Amino acid sequence: MKYNSLDKNLFINNRQNFSKYLNKKSIAIFNSNDEFPRSGDQNFIFKQNADLFYLTGIDQEQTILVLFPDNPNPLYKEVLFLRQTSELIAIWEGHKFTIEEARKASGIENIFWISEFWNIIQPIIHYADSIYLNTNENDRFTSQVPYRDLRFITELKERYPLHNYSRSALILRELRVIKSILEIELTKKCCQITRDAFIRVLKFIKPGKYEYEVEAEIIHEFIRQGGTGHAYSPIIASGKNANILHYIDNNHICNDGDVILFDFGAEYANYNADLSRSVPVNGRFTQRQRDVYNAVLRVLIEAKKMLVSGTVWNDYHEEVGKIMEHELIGLRLLDKHDIAKQNPAMPLYKKYFMHGTSHHLGLDVHDFASRYQPFAVGNILTCEPGIYIQEEGLGIRLENNILITRDGNTDLMADIPLEADEIEEIMNS
Repeated sequence: MKYNSLDKNLFINNRQNFSKYLNKKSIAIFNSNDEFPRSGDQNFIFKQNADLFYLTGIDQEQTILVLFPDNPNPLYKEVLFLRQTSELIAIWEGHKFTIEEARKASGIENIFWISEFWNIIQPIIHYADSIYLNTNENDRFTSQVPYRDLRFITELKERYPLHNYSRSALILRELRVIKSILEIELTKKCCQITRDAFIRVLKFIKPGKYEYEVEAEIIHEFIRQGGTGHAYSPIIASGKNANILHYIDNNHICNDGDVILFDFGAEYANYNADLSRSVPVNGRFTQRQRDVYNAVLRVLIEAKKMLVSGTVWNDYHEEVGKIMEHELIGLRLLDKHDIAKQNPAMPLYKKYFMHGTSHHLGLDVHDFASRYQPFAVGNILTCEPGIYIQEEGLGIRLENNILITRDGNTDLMADIPLEADEIEEIMNS
């Protein structure tokens, strides 16, 4: 791990909050993520299951958490299972958690090696009426691969077919969306690293640079500051590439006169930032580019005002759409008479602004949350309007990360350059 040790109280509190939602005489079991093969003898870099990390702080493969608050044996109310290391593993893979280190990281006292899991679970699971199991219920998730949680469910049901089975995800969807003070601080750290990377590239960009050279500057700053790396595959989209919403090839030359759209964020301690900016390759916006840029900026400013407790997801996006319509009329991209006759189910503004304005942010970049629950204090959301004009080879997206507070909201990226004049000033300094 590149990041500093985290306060174990974060995970102790998370487990306590989760356990309050369990039915009486219930046991909950969580697995770490799979290790995915990258080639014949290598794996991809391991990424911990967000729910397991949320409850334990253990950032290591082959880990299992068992929570059984009503267990009659106090030894097994809260149990962590770890991969047992060896001299050979230490030589080839490096250091793994010792039992004492895992206690300090998680706040869990009772820790065993994972090889002991089935022997320990067998005598205690029969004292539970219900078994809570976890799957990925993020509504953006699809997979053809039977990942570890699904395989575990199959095995457990074969061994214990008469238990009642319940979904942990229903509880975690309520809990993870409300960020604690420690989680907010970790997100701020991600935003700070992302800010420094953005300023670094502002001073680096010039005509003739390749998009991947800009990407290299970003990852340099992330790793230099102890970040794990990119929160997601970075978008470095110059010119017409900015009209490809998930462009990640990053292999074109940044040409004089074009705008380059960035969408990147740092990952730190499994938490994430998510930033979008659009800047002129040569350091000066044309008048048209500036007009489109300022239109997006005005939408961002107005949309941010609506990110408050009680706002309903669909109502929010509809209101942002109305603001965007006004700006697109001002840019002569839409006509108000055509808008008056449009099909409300397919508004015309979606030709130029076809994605949503916000998503939740946390341990996942598109964090686990209900789109049907009103926004609440403690939510962190992105705010990312954009205008994409295919025929002009121009795409502008601006995005900040917003914390909802009791008094309204706080922009966690307020110190990252946003105004067109400020960006030009840094690029030409």
